[in-house]
Amino acid sequence: MADLELQPKKAKKSAKAKNAESEALLFALAENRVAIEGVEPEIDAGRFAVKRIVGEPLTVSADIFCDGHDKIDAALIYGPAEVDPSQWSEVKFQFVENDRWQATVSFDEPGPYRYSIVAWRDLYASWRDEAKKKRDAGKLTDLELIEARDLIKKAADSGRGSKQDQRALAKLVERLEKLAEKGDQDGQYVLMESEEATLILQAAGHRTHLSRYPIDVPVWVDRERAAFSAWYELFPRSQSGDVNRHGTFDDVIARLPDIQEMGFDVLYFPPIHPIGSTNKKGKNNSLTPEPTDPGSPYAIGSKDGGHLAIHPELGSFDDFHRLIAEAKKHGLEIALDIALNASPDHPWIKEHPEWFDWRPDGTIKYAENPPKRYEDIVNFHFYRGALPSLWYAMRDMFLHWMEHGVRIFRIDNPHTKAYPFWEWVIGEARKVDPGVIFLAEAFTRPKVMKRLAKVGYNQSYSYFTWRNEKWELQEYLTELTTEECAEYMRPNFFVNTPDINPIYLQTSGRPGFRSRLALAASLGGNYGVYSGFELCEFLPIPGKEEYLNSEKYEIRAFDWHAEGNIRDDIAFFNRLRNDEAAMKDFRSLAFFNFWNDQVLYYGKRTKDLSSYLLFMVNLDPHHDQGGHFEVPLWEFGLPDDGTIHATDMASGNSLAWTGKIQHWWLNPQDRPYAVFKLTR
Repeated sequence: MADLELQPKKAKKSAKAKNAESEALLFALAENRVAIEGVEPEIDAGRFAVKRIVGEPLTVSADIFCDGHDKIDAALIYGPAEVDPSQWSEVKFQFVENDRWQATVSFDEPGPYRYSIVAWRDLYASWRDEAKKKRDAGKLTDLELIEARDLIKKAADSGRGSKQDQRALAKLVERLEKLAEKGDQDGQYVLMESEEATLILQAAGHRTHLSRYPIDVPVWVDRERAAFSAWYELFPRSQSGDVNRHGTFDDVIARLPDIQEMGFDVLYFPPIHPIGSTNKKGKNNSLTPEPTDPGSPYAIGSKDGGHLAIHPELGSFDDFHRLIAEAKKHGLEIALDIALNASPDHPWIKEHPEWFDWRPDGTIKYAENPPKRYEDIVNFHFYRGALPSLWYAMRDMFLHWMEHGVRIFRIDNPHTKAYPFWEWVIGEARKVDPGVIFLAEAFTRPKVMKRLAKVGYNQSYSYFTWRNEKWELQEYLTELTTEECAEYMRPNFFVNTPDINPIYLQTSGRPGFRSRLALAASLGGNYGVYSGFELCEFLPIPGKEEYLNSEKYEIRAFDWHAEGNIRDDIAFFNRLRNDEAAMKDFRSLAFFNFWNDQVLYYGKRTKDLSSYLLFMVNLDPHHDQGGHFEVPLWEFGLPDDGTIHATDMASGNSLAWTGKIQHWWLNPQDRPYAVFKLTR
């Protein structure tokens, strides 16, 4: 008690001060009379941004209602995040049902935007509703007309709308006064009920009890490639065609027509930086390399430099610039893999020891994933003495590559680095180029993957690589396209990676490669393949999801047109993706009935149905599969026995389906997929 008595006593507020505070709260609550609830989309109460691409509709819905029976109205206000909300644009909400309202907008440029909602009591609309009832009952009096004129005069004093709106409102008041002087009750009523009066008052009328949603919801708008892209990954050092010669950027340039022919639009490289020699890995991840072994490109840093440098055997920055320019001519953007780890030879270890973890004996701590130890790699530490200097260095590293023409980054293992770092550094990069794209390579827990998407990643690796059964594909895709994550997370469906040689591909043969391609390219807005997939490369390390003779540890040479390749299938799907508008809307995906658990059947369509595609994919690479399926005639307003035209997009054949139930058969050796375009 003695300690409590020694504490200073807070000064008591006077009754007058308390009353003033209470009155201020009273008036604030009284004015904000219209309820605005259940706003969607909104990520974590506005903590993170909803994502859209340029021109993509953003439909905002909310529960909006008020006490009593007066009419209300509402508007979506929106604009660039840096612009004062008083200068934002607005679009009217439309009533849907059960106090649910909805409005749709889109954005013309990449960058940060915000939206909020205002709602108000529309006393003029309430008057019109009541006046009509009274007039229909023959009980409309001059009192109701006086009330209406008073409402319009009040609107004229509101100052809302343009000068033109205000002039129109003043003329409306003048016309009403003249009609009132003549005692023309019908004339007043007709004028006040007119569309002319309604439009003028919507633009310039008084908004009684104007209420505002308290959150300005952030929206990040990307360029189209953030949501719609086809990636092709290759190792530049394996492009010479000779296992004894290290490939160069010029060798990659020579392959550009070949990659363009398959229809890809993003060409992605693993790290292109100098590779360290300390604890270098040999072929097949051996700890005893030969002197000629190139080492893992993820062991970044040597006497030739670190994250700001290019491995000398690949070429110079001039060569890199020429590659970017040539790639653009072939419809390709270059994406770089950024791995935030270092070789023990990285110059930063000596220059900035505070950026790394050290053991008690003074030795540097290697990267670990117990029981594995990666002694050719050490990790950065993002806190303690590394904050903020390492953060600035990493930001400058991204800006460095952006200055050299790179606008797409694939980030290795981002879930092992601090979320606040990613939120900050991606934001810093976007200040320079709002069109920069970050892909998160994080095969980890679902909530971790979603958090990375929230803090700014434009695209995310996904579990698609391991979803093989019909039920799990439908379940996973339904989550990605219909749950809240669809508002901020864009999956990239990679069929394989240098690190992942899926069991399905190891055991399915060529039909399995074609099926997985069909699924990835048609289900995903973004998808990718690691080179060799088109050759149906599958040779694994026994018992592992890893490639034998992996390019991560040695230079390889391939015949890119070898017999049995699936280049034509890849070109077909990439052509379809670019030609059909339905393919660009990831969230338009819908699954339909096909009465066979080995056939996945789904559709994608534009809202106007001008592009409507149906896909059937045989999930069984070893056996023919078929059965009855349901044609979605109802979506075209057709009866169950109606007829619709279908074009087989792979063969070009035309079909006429009469009746909702049809039958199809898929031979995995012939073609394990079918694609149909429906037209009225």
